[in-house]
Amino acid sequence: MRSKIVAGNWKMNKDLAASKILANELVEGLKERSVENTRVIVSPTFVNLASVNELVSASVVEVAAQNMHQAKSGAYTGEISAEMLRSIGLNSVILGHSERREYFGETDALLAEKVNTALEHGLEVIFCFGEVLEDRKSGNHFDVVASQISNALFTLDASAWKHIVLAYEPVWAIGTGETATAAQAQEMHAYIRGLITDKYGVSIAQELSILYGGSCKPGNAKEIFSKEDVDGGLIGGASLQASDFIAIVDAIQ
Repeated sequence: MRSKIVAGNWKMNKDLAASKILANELVEGLKERSVENTRVIVSPTFVNLASVNELVSASVVEVAAQNMHQAKSGAYTGEISAEMLRSIGLNSVILGHSERREYFGETDALLAEKVNTALEHGLEVIFCFGEVLEDRKSGNHFDVVASQISNALFTLDASAWKHIVLAYEPVWAIGTGETATAAQAQEMHAYIRGLITDKYGVSIAQELSILYGGSCKPGNAKEIFSKEDVDGGLIGGASLQASDFIAIVDAIQ
């Protein structure tokens, strides 16, 4: 059975004090809930990763990094390596987020390097991809998604896929208040699972968790999560309030 996952991407929000408060609220709020079949992940900014990871270490909450550099070490001022993430006890990293692609020019080729480095260092990869509004309107959304996945991930050995989580994020629905309908999410997730089936076989595709990321909130999470091929969400704004994030975790139970 594939894992259900609710992951919160805090982006460039919350200083250390606020990060600790939010993490504590999540730990306390999830204590009384049965989340045995659901992984709950939060992703603070780099400077707060170690502190939050230590704070949640005895709880069901996991911590992932928002990004990492593709090189193992070197003269890359301001960057963070996979080894550094591992050294503070992290096991997961988000790669390929649409904001990294748009604002920092991350290409499929660069992301393929990052994925390989992360896997070499024992990090699970939550790999993001998705189309912009122009692609959706022109009907190219399936081709865009197929290209992003195949260019970055289809050189991987089959054995690597147990360390991959996919996160489909329709870029037009991130931070805009727009949301793909549950039917649209299911259509794309089924298509993605089909791509993996064609390349790596049914077994790997059926064990792969595919998350939806795009203005997922307490009010729409249950409907989106009810779809057969939607295994959870990569949550942005709604992950910054403990009550909202816990409600989304509740919605997947």
